[in-house]
Amino acid sequence: MSPPANLLLADLASTGVKQIPTSYIRPISDRPNLSDVQISDVPIPLIDLHGLNGPNHSLIIEQISQACENDGFFQVKNHGIPEEMIGNVMNIARQFFNLPASERLKNYSDDPTKNTRLSTSFNVKTEQISSWRDFLRLHCYPLEDYIHEWPCNPPSFRRDVAEYCTSIRGLVLKLLEAISESLGLERDHIDKNLGKHGQHMAMNYYPPCPQPELTYGLPGHTDPNLITILLQDDVPGLQVLRNGKWTAVNPIPNTFIINIGDQMQVNFSVLSGHRNKNIF
Repeated sequence: MSPPANLLLADLASTGVKQIPTSYIRPISDRPNLSDVQISDVPIPLIDLHGLNGPNHSLIIEQISQACENDGFFQVKNHGIPEEMIGNVMNIARQFFNLPASERLKNYSDDPTKNTRLSTSFNVKTEQISSWRDFLRLHCYPLEDYIHEWPCNPPSFRRDVAEYCTSIRGLVLKLLEAISESLGLERDHIDKNLGKHGQHMAMNYYPPCPQPELTYGLPGHTDPNLITILLQDDVPGLQVLRNGKWTAVNPIPNTFIINIGDQMQVNFSVLSGHRNKNIF
């Protein structure tokens, strides 16, 4: 049986709706308030990872330590991921979400346990208020266990996304070494103590919203995993909670946002003993 029409938000939005459905409208107390969002004179730290391999190594490690302790977020440049690769994965995501609905819906599932699935909001089976986004979620490590489940349209999807995911994994391992070192631990401490690794990727699509004051693309949340590498396109919208205030993080081309996740905080408060660090 074919999925019903407008199962995804993108297809609903493409009909030119002037008002968002009531299932997306948040309570007044939980609606966006742009007047409360800061445009900070001191943005979240932007760290040049090129310095990890030279005489400024200790300085970069200290910058990572301070960013984890004070913010839980930082940005990185000169991270080793080629600009062309970043462009390719952005383009392939746009191409995927621009496919006809019949083609995209071949990947649809409302089962959150599926390794590869296209869906909308967070969990359409359980949530009472939906979020204004569609997403394609992929498990991608070990790559050979999952790549056969990925979309094969656009034709270069599997190749381009596999190259990107493999490179991102290398960046994550480099960052985990630096974070271990920033805590005075052996560089392989986090890698060794966490056991089996996993990796997943989400491509998020936020269609234009006719009433953005009533809903969120994604509401405030923490990431439950170890570490998140976030790539923004050129459309602003990301906000992080900093000193009790939501702060806008505007896109900088070819940089990544690093988010220290809950798993890092919980596990290493026990493993490292460094309880004076906010991330732990």
